[in-house]
Amino acid sequence: MAFRPTWQGHLRLSLVTCPVALYTATNSGGEVHFNLINPETNNRIRMVTTDPDTGPVERSSLVKGYAVAKDEYILLTDEEIKSVKLESTKTIDIERFVPADEIDRLYWDNPYYLAPAGAIAEEAFGVIREAMRSEGKIALGRVVLSTRERLLALEPRDQGILAYSLRTRGEVRDTRDVFGAISDKQPDPAMIDIARRIIEQQAGPFDPDLFVDRYEEALKALIAAKQKGHKPVRSAEPEDTNVVDLMAALRASLQGAAPRTKGRGRTPKSAAPAKTSRASPRRRAS
Repeated sequence: MAFRPTWQGHLRLSLVTCPVALYTATNSGGEVHFNLINPETNNRIRMVTTDPDTGPVERSSLVKGYAVAKDEYILLTDEEIKSVKLESTKTIDIERFVPADEIDRLYWDNPYYLAPAGAIAEEAFGVIREAMRSEGKIALGRVVLSTRERLLALEPRDQGILAYSLRTRGEVRDTRDVFGAISDKQPDPAMIDIARRIIEQQAGPFDPDLFVDRYEEALKALIAAKQKGHKPVRSAEPEDTNVVDLMAALRASLQGAAPRTKGRGRTPKSAAPAKTSRASPRRRAS
């Protein structure tokens, strides 16, 4: 299957330039997608673009508008928006190299694959890629995507380059806005030690194949059951895990037994594995 590039242009390192294409590195989402259906007719609902004064309008006749006041817009056509030309509209110009550890994971955004656009570009692309690999640092460049100039973090990956868009400082909220009200009182060292030993018991390598979307799998099972005419079975509600005695809970967890919970006379089911978060792409390609 041939993938359609998100962006096409040039990659430049000083005076070395080559045509490249940028591809999204991830799928858009899960396999279960829903449509709005009128249950009385079983027809799919169509969303119609509508003017509140004149009624339905053709989408092709619409233009974009920037709000400058209530009900007041500056109108821009697609041609006018495209007339804003930055060098990064068509060229990723590598500006500097930085250690990967210096980029806070808060700033890593969406991953892309950067590849040469055609066989003629492969030699220059390979020179840039291998020079970057030898330095072992992250290259920074800019590109215009969807009417925004984005900073890209570039690093060699296999025969190509992995490119991550980076958030700007203005897009990242200050941690103090959320964490500022949390007490700075240190927990009991004995409890920390037990929790550390629990972590050691659960430590292991990251294997993405072990983590699937269990909610989507449950939706698929629900859909399959309804296809067969079976009545859906309601899932059990998650049990209350509000632990009264934290030390007892830690000790029981270390021994492989879940603690008793407040207001319950039985032991709850084991907690689900923690949701994994994406880390910065620091592993180097060999």
